[in-house]
Amino acid sequence: MKKISQRDIAKALNINVSSVSRALKGQKGVSEELRRKIERVATENGYQGDLRVTCGRHGTKRLIGVVVPDVAFNHNSQIIKRIESEAQKAGYLCIVTDTDDRYNNEVEIVDKLLNLQVAGVIVSLSQETTDYSHLLRMKERNIPLVLFDRAADVDVTSVVINDADSARQATHYLIDGGARRIAFLGGSNKLKQTVDRKHGYLEALRERNIPIRKELVRCHDASIHSGLTDTLELLDMPEPPDAFIASHGLLALSAYQAIISRKLRIPDDVAIIGYMSDWVSDMPTPRISYVKQNPKEIGTKAFRLLLDQINGDDRVKRMVVKTRLEIRESTRNTELL
Repeated sequence: MKKISQRDIAKALNINVSSVSRALKGQKGVSEELRRKIERVATENGYQGDLRVTCGRHGTKRLIGVVVPDVAFNHNSQIIKRIESEAQKAGYLCIVTDTDDRYNNEVEIVDKLLNLQVAGVIVSLSQETTDYSHLLRMKERNIPLVLFDRAADVDVTSVVINDADSARQATHYLIDGGARRIAFLGGSNKLKQTVDRKHGYLEALRERNIPIRKELVRCHDASIHSGLTDTLELLDMPEPPDAFIASHGLLALSAYQAIISRKLRIPDDVAIIGYMSDWVSDMPTPRISYVKQNPKEIGTKAFRLLLDQINGDDRVKRMVVKTRLEIRESTRNTELL
């Protein structure tokens, strides 16, 4: 089928090509009635000269951006899947982008989405992000914005899990199982998520009168390399940890590998609780106890919060999705909570 051009649309409606161009770019100078006619003809005839044509008034009314640190990470992919499902129900299309956990990539992607005039953006921050000016630019331009999973202390709508309380509960559980030297592998200290989970861990130690040992707290970028390095260094201490809390799936799996490489028994010698997905927890033997997050609820709430803003609700909202501690064989007390 022959591709339709702006000239074809203009000829069909007996108007100037310049009017078609302005309408498809969301520019002024075209009446609302004529804009709708142009968009209808363009859509019905499969016009593809500009991505924005199929997305309504102002260019991309039906297009939203989703920005994540790693699209392949199972937790993120589950959330994305739910966002896309909810968006489709509401008549929206998602552009899913991956920052590779880099701040510069995040800024560049956000700028590109702004240039596309998307209807809104849903973002999970990179581990490197400490400057939020690119997010504030969106707010200044009244672009609906929602942060999820990795949020920040800025005046932006967000949906996260109960980071501090979940880490507190996990630490309590390890203590109740007999652990007294609990190490914390936290990921980047630049992330509010890491700070909050570390706070819950420390709070639990204080509540149970367990001495806080700073040398047991390791907060570096979440990666297999950092997890292995930190765990091996901790296991080489004169008094090594008898338990680990890993605030990222990569850190949990690398800690597990490091412990096994030292011929230590899990959980008899060292226990582990991680923040991870169900199927990842079930991969090794013994299986890893984990903080069960609810990616489907996170994705649903993230899109609905964005849709509220698109529909005119300019209130800043902060939603918290509760977690559940799922006990597997990597902790000493294996009774289900």
